[in-house]
Amino acid sequence: MELSTRAIGEVVHPTAAFYCAPSESQETLDTITNYSPGSSWETSLLNPKNRIDSLELPENPLWRVDGCAGLGTQYYVVPLFLRRIPPIRMDVFVSDIQPSLIREQLDLDKAFHTKDAARLPRLAIARHIVRILQTWTKNEFPDLEAFENFYRSMPFGSRLVLEEMSLDTRRVRVKVGPNHNLELKLLPLSSLTRFWGQGFPLPQVIDFFELHVVNVLHDSVCLVRIHDQLYIFKALTSGAKYLYHELKTLCTLEPHANIIARPIHIVTKRCNFGTKRAVAGFTTFYHSKGTLRDILPLLRVNGQLRREDQLKWSIQLTKALEHLKTRSGTYYPDLRLDNIVLSEQSDIIMVDFEQRGVWCEFAAPEINAVEYIRLVATDECVPESVSEKYRKILQDLVPAFESLEDERYTNPEYGFNLPWIALSPVEQEAAEVYMLGRVLWCIFEGVSGPQKAAVWQSYRWEPELEFPEYRRTPSAMRILIDKCTRGRRETLSSTIMRRHSRLLLTGKDANGQSADDVKKAAKRFWSAEIEAAEKFLELRDSRRWKGEWNDNFYERPSLKQVLEALEAFQNDSL
Repeated sequence: MELSTRAIGEVVHPTAAFYCAPSESQETLDTITNYSPGSSWETSLLNPKNRIDSLELPENPLWRVDGCAGLGTQYYVVPLFLRRIPPIRMDVFVSDIQPSLIREQLDLDKAFHTKDAARLPRLAIARHIVRILQTWTKNEFPDLEAFENFYRSMPFGSRLVLEEMSLDTRRVRVKVGPNHNLELKLLPLSSLTRFWGQGFPLPQVIDFFELHVVNVLHDSVCLVRIHDQLYIFKALTSGAKYLYHELKTLCTLEPHANIIARPIHIVTKRCNFGTKRAVAGFTTFYHSKGTLRDILPLLRVNGQLRREDQLKWSIQLTKALEHLKTRSGTYYPDLRLDNIVLSEQSDIIMVDFEQRGVWCEFAAPEINAVEYIRLVATDECVPESVSEKYRKILQDLVPAFESLEDERYTNPEYGFNLPWIALSPVEQEAAEVYMLGRVLWCIFEGVSGPQKAAVWQSYRWEPELEFPEYRRTPSAMRILIDKCTRGRRETLSSTIMRRHSRLLLTGKDANGQSADDVKKAAKRFWSAEIEAAEKFLELRDSRRWKGEWNDNFYERPSLKQVLEALEAFQNDSL
């Protein structure tokens, strides 16, 4: 089965149990799914008209592609010809509903899971975008200084939408989409001050156009230069409420050596309509060594992953989590290797405090139980009669869930993450310990993630084993990790996996299965998981009413107990 955004609802998310395809042109879908290369001269790749004339980059390219998001539909592009590049974040958007002829030649299936700047620019779609933008820029802006005026005048988060996608760059239409709606939702500092209080400890305020983009690292993160110094600029082109929640959280956390320091600057931008100067983002320190996701496998393959470093990082991470729980009274639902960077001294630094949570299935089973209910309750491709049932369950768990799902920032005390808000502090700690166990497994196995071939994202160094397999982890740490991850369930990868850029049934020949086989297997898997989630939540509700519920239902160790076990092993290893 091809990887596309449709695969999320049909296979990857629990919505697959009830999925009803939205109304689309069946003719278009048939073009996508039924194309067979070489079936006739008209559709054959041997026919010159069906091939890209060139993927060679221009001798002096005007644009660069830095990365990808939106499951292969959003590309971070940087205009190289500007003297100063403000972080307008005018990304390129490409529909993934394309004829198979185009999907295949432009590597759109690969772009679904390839996001990093090291590999993405080598894909055909990235090179094609550079060539398209080269033609468009020269045609629309013969005077490149006029482009600079145009670029600086656009609302933050505007879009370049590629319409009528073609293998011929000259036939592709580039449509500019000003994102006035986003700037309307951005709040001025005065509004945030009313929410947070007049005495709130705000960082220094600087103007948006003082920033110069060096690289776009992520859909919400740019490396920028301000007065010859490098910083990380954090801003969201959708969901500004999460940005403001993170800003508030980082400004109020009690400092810790292994948690990102409070923001350095608040960045404001004058919006195009009216006189509003809105908070567009904030800056923080830049840690150039990168994330553990990329560092761990690189150290391992070069024989440089030392036991003392593994223990140091594990202890630092556990101390930081305990600090957040005991000193700042908050939870951390985003625990994965992508959100752990190394300082210049090779100490870990936790980043990303939006509190959105990790990908579906990556969290503890009790978190997933609520998340599965939320996804089914709020997805438009689920029949209304079904979603209504699950909205009622969600309402019982989090009475304010509808207001928290709203796009507006309302200064909620505990953020916007419904599954975590539904749990008690003790339950939250147990869920953090579960995620910590999976991260510890990655650290001691020296791999970039807990899955061999995660659907959402491929890595420069793909793991060759899958949690909870063990090869390199010491026996004492295996025991600890197993305790931390008590209650774990089979994941979708036990039934369906990504092989290169296709979704396939595990343990079956790729040629002996169809897309329908994959969808049916996903429906069975997710139906069983949702049933298990409902039963768990019913049991929890029943026992809570009786006063019999154990908040640490799976009897996992506390963060303090994990820390003690790690320190004891460290002492024994000296």
